Amino acid sequence: MATRLPPLLHPPVGFGRRPPADGETGLERFRSAVNLGATGVAAEVWATADGVPVLHPTGRVGSRFRRRPVADLTARELPADTPTLADLYREVGTDRAVSLDVPDDRVLEVVLGTVRSAGAGAEDNLWLCHPDLTVLTRWRPRTSARLVNAIAVRDADGGLERRAAELEQRGLDGLLLPHKDWSGGRVALLHRFQRLALGWGVVHEREVATLVDTGIDGVYCGHVDRMMAVIAEYYGPAGI
Repeated sequence: MATRLPPLLHPPVGFGRRPPADGETGLERFRSAVNLGATGVAAEVWATADGVPVLHPTGRVGSRFRRRPVADLTARELPADTPTLADLYREVGTDRAVSLDVPDDRVLEVVLGTVRSAGAGAEDNLWLCHPDLTVLTRWRPRTSARLVNAIAVRDADGGLERRAAELEQRGLDGLLLPHKDWSGGRVALLHRFQRLALGWGVVHEREVATLVDTGIDGVYCGHVDRMMAVIAEYYGPAGI
């Protein structure tokens, strides 16, 4: 098959957000995503009280009524299956795309320190996501990573064309939207400004196919086998 519109990245990156399976620990979920062919992995990163970047979906741990922020605990006080960012790099290496949501911009330096310590190529393959353009602009001189504005279309003040122009002016690399917010025209608009278009939240193969057909540059999906099967259908196994 051929895409209706060409991407800037050929083929698009398949970011695995592996949902939990029976018996899998946090790190094993990333291992499963890689084993299923994901060309990238994605996670949320937080820093502990003793400055260790860890991967956790919400940044709060504990029972329902006694949840505590990761930032208030040392690494040793976290559940044993909480993976660190260093663990992730030991698992997936430095030549695979790693996308990190960094909700607390104060932890950027410890995140970058861990990434750089992982080895050559790690920072070049790093994607950092945040909803605030001001925060991302502050990060730009501090890292060579790809910086991605993660929002919904309704949050793009002034419309999508203005947001694409702002990304270009600020030296930011791309826009991450829910998959339903993308269309061929919107992807083409981002590409006109040479910005990357990324979509998340897909579940079904037809949703992945719709995104890929628009010329999307990256897909974030928990069902890695479905995602990579569709990308291979468009680009061929050798392309991924």
